[in-house]
Amino acid sequence: MTMKPMPTDHDHLLPLCRLTMGEMWRDEKSGHVVGCGDCTDPEFVSRLMHRQPPATLALQDPPYNLVVFERRSLSEYIAWSERWIENCERYLADNASLYVWLGADQDEHYQPLPQFMEMMSRRRFQSRSFITMRNQRGYGTQKNWMAVRQELLYYTKGEPYFQPQYTEIPKTLKGYYKKIAGEKVENLERSRSPFLRAGNVWVDIQQVFYRMEENVPICYAQKPLKAIERIIQASSRAGDVVLDLFSHAGTTLLACERMGRVSVTCDIDPVFAEVTIRRLERYRETGKPGWQRKHPFESDLLGIQPTVARELATSEN
Repeated sequence: MTMKPMPTDHDHLLPLCRLTMGEMWRDEKSGHVVGCGDCTDPEFVSRLMHRQPPATLALQDPPYNLVVFERRSLSEYIAWSERWIENCERYLADNASLYVWLGADQDEHYQPLPQFMEMMSRRRFQSRSFITMRNQRGYGTQKNWMAVRQELLYYTKGEPYFQPQYTEIPKTLKGYYKKIAGEKVENLERSRSPFLRAGNVWVDIQQVFYRMEENVPICYAQKPLKAIERIIQASSRAGDVVLDLFSHAGTTLLACERMGRVSVTCDIDPVFAEVTIRRLERYRETGKPGWQRKHPFESDLLGIQPTVARELATSEN
């Protein structure tokens, strides 16, 4: 299965991509790896992880809109998910964390979320948390509740590292007292941080949209850099390998670069694999985490027909 990006401009971008199916790009500076290939193929994932230590964190954002998959059946989607989960599990350390972004179609009995959860219950992972990230923009009608959530499943293997994270929301509640060593202490006095600890409902992270500097215009459903960095900070240490089988906008790789981890990632589409590499290169050259309203291939558009160039340069999420 593959997500089809930008149907009008995809073919124009393919010649600009440095990877074709089955090829790898290895970063000499930080050790990151970007591959172009099918994450359900055991041989490809084996080559992707060649000579890498086991990953202590896997962070996956698979396409979950069945329309994207040309209306493949739900059973096909779950069977496909089990194949890439198996390949992911094979390269995780004995003590590791797995995070999976997955949607729930409220008009179709919330699929594929419950079916995916049931599939995962048969594997060697322990379910740990069901995280909700709030979108600032939602969708819906006047006859239903506005849908503003993104679902994030947190699983563990063994006993992995975990470091609590704190939001930028200051603590304001006073009056909760507890005796410590015989002394009555107010809750703010015994806090480890003046800010609220992040729970499993994230309301403090801004959804990516076209005015943000981290925006990658041709990437659909891009996850916020702050969300990915929160996960990496909580569930890995400096120098660890982070495995991402759906690179898409390259956010996991960029977060790893900023936080001193090694990203091993891939995408089945050469365009997204190229975007991932270019995003890292742009960050190193300019310090910018994305393109905002510009296009990742903007410097290459001069040789394309004017109408196509304009279409590409102005494309947004």
